[in-house]
Amino acid sequence: MKTILILGAGKSSTYLIDYLADSCVEKGRKLLLADLDPNLAKSKLKDRPQTEVEEMDLENPQSRRTLIAKADVVISMLPAMMHPVVAKDCLDLGKHFFTASYESDALREMAPEIERKGLFFLNECGLDPGIDHMSAMKIIDAARSKGEDILSFKSYCGGLLAPESEDNPWKYKFTWNPRNVVLAGQGTSRFIENGELKYVPYHRLFRRVETIKFPGLGEFDGYPNRDSLSYRHVYHLENIPTLLRGTLRRAGYCKAWDVFVQLGMTDDSFLMKLPGGSTYRQFLNAFLPWSDTLTVEEKLAEEIPDLDFSMFEKLQWLGFFEHRPLPRGEGSPAQILQAILEKDWQLLPEDRDMIVMQHQLQIKTASGIKKVTSSLVEIGKDSRYTAMAKTVGLPLAIAVDLFLEGKIKSKGLCLPVVPEIYEPILNELEKHQIRFVEEEWI
Repeated sequence: MKTILILGAGKSSTYLIDYLADSCVEKGRKLLLADLDPNLAKSKLKDRPQTEVEEMDLENPQSRRTLIAKADVVISMLPAMMHPVVAKDCLDLGKHFFTASYESDALREMAPEIERKGLFFLNECGLDPGIDHMSAMKIIDAARSKGEDILSFKSYCGGLLAPESEDNPWKYKFTWNPRNVVLAGQGTSRFIENGELKYVPYHRLFRRVETIKFPGLGEFDGYPNRDSLSYRHVYHLENIPTLLRGTLRRAGYCKAWDVFVQLGMTDDSFLMKLPGGSTYRQFLNAFLPWSDTLTVEEKLAEEIPDLDFSMFEKLQWLGFFEHRPLPRGEGSPAQILQAILEKDWQLLPEDRDMIVMQHQLQIKTASGIKKVTSSLVEIGKDSRYTAMAKTVGLPLAIAVDLFLEGKIKSKGLCLPVVPEIYEPILNELEKHQIRFVEEEWI
């Protein structure tokens, strides 16, 4: 009997747990689920046979290793900083390792020993990264097989709200880690366009957006991710003239979010200590010049010359012009802003989220330049069975299942960018209604 260990029973693990737990009896497997909250883990397992809740003490190396030693395959759904720690334990103990997170330098340093031990370590097998890689490589490999050249590749993805749940001016709520949303894009974004390298520093990022359209859903803002250039190597497109990967938000979101960026309210590099009882209005005013005549609204208009009604409305809806007490008065600006947003951007039980992803390619063919658009739209069931959890957890669960079935024979440190891995995963995802709609024209 093969034993699977899942570390982390959080929001993104729901479908992962269900997929693997439901087949334990049929496939002669055992599933162990470890979380800091045993009650949460128990609620996710639902007393299914051949499943068990395990205690998790990640800070205790011996306890952590004892837990990992019980498994044949380890799936880490922990924060990214913990993956190298767990991966090193798996390497030492001879266990296979799976994550939905980005492959890190620490994992790459382990690659020779992973290979030598004949282990399989699969990273970036969730949504973004994950489904984006697999669906893109399917198109790219198909074009290469015909002798065609990829001239341009752009890919965008966003975790948003289903249209019926867009009940605020931002048309946004947290469907993923709030801190990651607040800090999104910090650093410098890099991509290549028409053979020219492009760099977009953080203070310009939310002004450099493209309009991305989805049939039946309208327009979205697309802004570049931090590093698109590394994917020239991942996708074997080293000489491609245009390659960009980006994030999607509803149209108008980026202009309003840029107000926070320009004022410094997303800064995470210093701590503020505001007086007790400070309000939203005072927090905003802390980033505006002093004036004995101008109001907060007037000073904001001077600092942000392109402030329009739509942007103002979004800030007003969050309460920034009110004397509403802050949820916290100490911390970095980003931490205080996050606390504010968590109150109003919380996903309610009746809310449904939505995943949107789109690849845009230009391919040189014998009959001319072919344009391809491949789009995915997935809408969640509710605030627990979310589209985010489905698209992150199912690819990973399917990969583990295929590996244990002997249908993935790869070894070493891998990404899901080869047909042996991506083809069966995409085929199984289609059975769960996760499928792309492609359009092409010349």
